[in-house]
Amino acid sequence: MTSPLTISLVTEPSRELYSAIVRLTTELSSSAPPLSYDELTSLITHDATDLFVAESGQEVIGMLTLATFPLPTGIRAWIEDVVVSKDARGTGAGSMLVRRAVDQAAEHGARTVDLTSRPSRTAANRLYQRLGFERRETNVYRMSPRTH
Repeated sequence: MTSPLTISLVTEPSRELYSAIVRLTTELSSSAPPLSYDELTSLITHDATDLFVAESGQEVIGMLTLATFPLPTGIRAWIEDVVVSKDARGTGAGSMLVRRAVDQAAEHGARTVDLTSRPSRTAANRLYQRLGFERRETNVYRMSPRTH
């Protein structure tokens, strides 16, 4: 029998959580530099970010970061770094993470919740559309301030 899935808002760092986040980050991005423990602590304690984890039993199997911030046009929210461990995909963890983040964004008063997903991530794109996200006709631009 599999353990029930739970979604938790992380309120303090731990070495076990740090190890899980590093493991999940490698599944999310092969180019992202490893997060330090201090950076994890900063992420968790920052006023504009909420880190959620999906757990099965005592094992962290997924994560999501929600950034919420005020703009002249209202409070906005952005979902980033959604990842579920390869072994746990198809369990509903991704859906539960996103729903919890959307609820949290609403609690923060966000007018909208945005996210991006590469077209090659077909399962993720289907999930977001199934949850009610609508594809927008927009251009996303990126610049690395270190190289400018």
